Amino acid sequence: MTAIGEPVERIDGRQKVTGAARYSAEIALPGLVHAVLIGARVPSGRITAIDTGEAERADGVLAIVTHHNLGPIADRQPPLMPSLAGTAAPGQSFFPMRDDVVHYAGQHIAIVIADTLERAEQAARLVRVTYEETPAITTVEQGRGWMYEADRIFAGMVPGRVTRGDVDAGLSGADVRVTVTFHCAANHHNPIETSATTAMWDGDLLTLWDATQGPNATQLTVAAQLGVPVSQVRVISTFVGGSFGAKAMIWDHPALAALAARHVGRPVRLALTREQMFDSVGHREEQEQYLVLGARADGRLTAIRHHKLSPTSVFDDWAGTALGCSASLYACPNYESVYRLIKANTITPSFIRGPGESEGMVVLETTMDELAYELGMDPLELRLVNHADVDPESGRPWSSKGLKECYARGAELFGWERRDPRPRSHREGDLLIGMGMATACYPVAPVFTPQRARARLYADGRAVIQASFAEFGTGVTTAVAQVAADGLGIGIDAVRMEHGDTALPNTVAAVGSAGTGVISSGVHAAAVALRGELVRTAIADVKSPLYGAAPDDVVVKDGCMMVRNHADRGETYTDLMRRNHLSDVEVVGSYDPPPPSDQYASMTFGAQFAEVAVDADLGLVRVRRMTGVFAPGRVLNRRAAHSQLMGGMLWGLSHALLEATHMDPVQGRWANASLGDYLVPVNADAPDVQVETIEVRDSVVNPMGVKGVGEIGMVGSGAAVANAIFHATGRRLHKIPITIEDLL
Repeated sequence: MTAIGEPVERIDGRQKVTGAARYSAEIALPGLVHAVLIGARVPSGRITAIDTGEAERADGVLAIVTHHNLGPIADRQPPLMPSLAGTAAPGQSFFPMRDDVVHYAGQHIAIVIADTLERAEQAARLVRVTYEETPAITTVEQGRGWMYEADRIFAGMVPGRVTRGDVDAGLSGADVRVTVTFHCAANHHNPIETSATTAMWDGDLLTLWDATQGPNATQLTVAAQLGVPVSQVRVISTFVGGSFGAKAMIWDHPALAALAARHVGRPVRLALTREQMFDSVGHREEQEQYLVLGARADGRLTAIRHHKLSPTSVFDDWAGTALGCSASLYACPNYESVYRLIKANTITPSFIRGPGESEGMVVLETTMDELAYELGMDPLELRLVNHADVDPESGRPWSSKGLKECYARGAELFGWERRDPRPRSHREGDLLIGMGMATACYPVAPVFTPQRARARLYADGRAVIQASFAEFGTGVTTAVAQVAADGLGIGIDAVRMEHGDTALPNTVAAVGSAGTGVISSGVHAAAVALRGELVRTAIADVKSPLYGAAPDDVVVKDGCMMVRNHADRGETYTDLMRRNHLSDVEVVGSYDPPPPSDQYASMTFGAQFAEVAVDADLGLVRVRRMTGVFAPGRVLNRRAAHSQLMGGMLWGLSHALLEATHMDPVQGRWANASLGDYLVPVNADAPDVQVETIEVRDSVVNPMGVKGVGEIGMVGSGAAVANAIFHATGRRLHKIPITIEDLL
């Protein structure tokens, strides 16, 4: 191995910083026109009239599309399904503009198409819509009287209730019990690039340039929504300007862009505004969590009861899986989780980085900290006492773990042993100093569809690797190029990646921290198959120095095939191919994921530590340093993994202290749908961040042994910050974000 694990610089970096990279809203096509979406201004009711007359007469306007003239779509829309499943993956089962009913504020009710973006925006302001409003439910408090227990959530993939043992008996037998009710604010994705689609028809063939985490998911979804064959839809998504889950599911705007393009017979560009990103691509739902922990005097947990209440849409039973980690993180014989939902006037909630686990672990890990204080134990020692050597839920051994090593290394790096456990014990002038820690965990998502890649080697020794995946900022392109280089036995400089196009071999949407693991497995399969093809050609060639050698005895380094332990018996790929008049050799490799293991449980683990300074008079919190140590299996690119983990940890800081989308319960709309009012950290908020990984071998999750780092960095870091605030101030706050007002 020569490239895997190395901190290789991003091979797409130069294109991005020079502007050569082209995104979905930058595609220039002959005759291109612009579409602007109009969203409903009420949360519930019916449209009584849409007056488009003045807008249609405005300069440059080509057409205005409403439910009266939308055009043909499939009678039966595809069901809600996560994009990792490899099927159509709409963000919700509802498709807009089919009738006059309004289900939530922001629901798309019209499309204005004009020759310039400015003219389309101006015409959109001239469209007059009147409504017959009906009562709406948009918050947990409004819907509390209508809550119900979900049978299943997460597109039917997760049961609404899970129990083991006897929780009541476990709580009755506990020496100490801690009960909390915790409120988590709604959150929204805010990637640099808003969601956008450029659509063009050529007869019956549709091409979409779409900002998506899964080009194939967009292809399958739009084909199903429009009722056209998948073979007639091509999706190109070479570069994506961030996602965090906003582009993991396929919402209605790609299909609406296609319908607009068909309506006017010209290519159409449709880009969501920043405000529309708050009501068009899902969100992390507002939620209330109820958690009870019971423990013996020695700290061993006797029972966990964890419930969640959150609003979902009127169409889908969706909830982020916030209770999953509490089932499997700690050894506890008695456990109960229950998801309760409220049918509300909202778009279906969706994935947002660390979906479910981020907010669930804030609640679990701050309550574990509270339990540690009740017991008079060190918070780290409490976690070690309850370490789960096997999965408590299934009883299966872990495919790999490494959590104890993460605890030990994280505590060493952070200096945990210097911490005085007494709250308010460390002061620097007006600042109260606190230290907190938390566990991080994130499930390894199963993949069900084959992952394919094409590898082609030319006679000059250079290779091209093709696969359909999109690069949305994670560095997956560089990581899989490293895998290809090592699989072929050539330098990474000799590898060129072509990706982001459904015309290339299929890969699944890169979501749930699974993208790099499964995509690299498909690329690895292609590279190894191509290497094997060339080795077989050499050992069958009487003119080759490798003639007659056993295939398993041939190794390849720097493009030279050699018999193991016989460096004088070998030749380069180039020599072999030129002698045999081969301009290139090509194979398609496939990784077919096995069914989820019935012998092992799989999860990624880590440990998070944070130090904060709290102004005792002003309530201002500054996070001064963070340390995270993680065990994500094999690390393909140390630089990219470090960047992902650091970014996740900083988002956890933001989750704990800043991010909240506020619903106006009277208007039924988000009150702070802008980056001026939705708070995110800036460079001045970023502390010193220390990241390390513990490599643990995992032969179960995929051929490369990669678990993924996209989300684990965020999980647990918010709890570490919250626990540090308690240590600094002595005040336990059962909510996020924790604001200045809470601490004054």
